[in-house]
Amino acid sequence: MKKLVILTGAGMSAESGISTFRDSNGLWNNYPVEQVATPEGFAANPQLVLDFYNHRRRELLTVQPNDGHKGLAALEKFFDVHIITQNVDNLHERAGSSHVIHLHGELMKSCSVKNKYKAFEISPEQPDIHLGDLAPDGSQLRPFIVWFGEAVPKIEEAIPYVEASDIFVVIGTSLNVYPAAGLLHYVRNKQPIYLIDPNEVNTYRKDIIFIKKGASEGVKILSEKLLSCQL
Repeated sequence: MKKLVILTGAGMSAESGISTFRDSNGLWNNYPVEQVATPEGFAANPQLVLDFYNHRRRELLTVQPNDGHKGLAALEKFFDVHIITQNVDNLHERAGSSHVIHLHGELMKSCSVKNKYKAFEISPEQPDIHLGDLAPDGSQLRPFIVWFGEAVPKIEEAIPYVEASDIFVVIGTSLNVYPAAGLLHYVRNKQPIYLIDPNEVNTYRKDIIFIKKGASEGVKILSEKLLSCQL
């Protein structure tokens, strides 16, 4: 079975109704990144940060995986698929994908301010984190999210999968956010690289096959291309 590794970004989940950050009406226009996505912002106003992620968590509970998510899960019948995502939603898992690495954390998990690396599941029935909610170590619970200025430990787990891949795919990311964008450096020369995005994506790689479509339509086209090569 060929190894298919897929890097996904915000455009992967946009069709499901998940708010993105960097588009013209993105979340950063309403919430400055310094206030809601940095350790300093949490220290200055933890209630604002908790409310921001509580709202996003409740939003996530109202949406469903789109055909793009489902299409990637279906490819597991034919390929050894590993998904590396910059997204903090759980739509890949809910669509049926078995192997997902979350570079930037997971919205439906929490951690303590003393230990950012030990995660606790958040119940969909009680999705909010409140001030005063404590972890087992006695410290305040916070979202299990990698904020700006924090390390991205999962990148070390992701790199070997990219290095070993036979086919590499990028979906719905501008390739402007590091270290995720740097994964492209670990793709071997002369192996297929596909990039699915309706917008122009600038990259130094000249060997990329572009599919200028949204996630759902793009994954459908990708699947047809990959399966035709398999037959």
